[in-house]
Amino acid sequence: MAEEKDLEEQVKEEAAAAEAESAQEAAQATEEAPAEEQEHESKKDKKASKKAEKADKEKTALKEKVEELEDKVKRQLAEFENFRNRTEKEKAESYDLGARSVIEKLLPVVDNFERGLATVPEDKADDPYVDGMNRIYRQLMTELEKMGVEPIEAVGQPFDPNLHNAVMQAQSDELESGTVAQELQKGYKYHDKVVRHSMVSVVE
Repeated sequence: MAEEKDLEEQVKEEAAAAEAESAQEAAQATEEAPAEEQEHESKKDKKASKKAEKADKEKTALKEKVEELEDKVKRQLAEFENFRNRTEKEKAESYDLGARSVIEKLLPVVDNFERGLATVPEDKADDPYVDGMNRIYRQLMTELEKMGVEPIEAVGQPFDPNLHNAVMQAQSDELESGTVAQELQKGYKYHDKVVRHSMVSVVE
């Protein structure tokens, strides 16, 4: 009987020990679980942080690229505008140069018209031939005026070397010294630029 009792107590003690060991393992597992979860969460946060950091870098790089392209486009537009302005200026200068060349060649024709018409006697002023010459002369002068050609004022004006070419001196009681007394050849301007200086005589 005593042996059976001892055996029963031994079984109970072993069962209690096994139960205690199981409870301890369960408690330990319970303690380790949050630590594993925390470690998992920590890895997850780090991964999300790296991903966000990478996205920020890509966003910054893209923004810099856009700014670079915008700057490049602005510079190209400015260069194009400068090129267009320069081209238009060169075109205008080229046109003016060509126009001046044509005008210079036409001025002797104008001179000849004026000389010819000045020699017409008064009794021939109504002659159809003279009238036709006058019409052609007026038409020529009208077209030159439309182009921006105008005669330079000379007689009675103070001598201006920028406008007049003095070829002789004259005496005058009516005009002051340094005044243009006579126009020997008419001068012309094209858009305020002298095409041909007036050939004049100046009062001493």
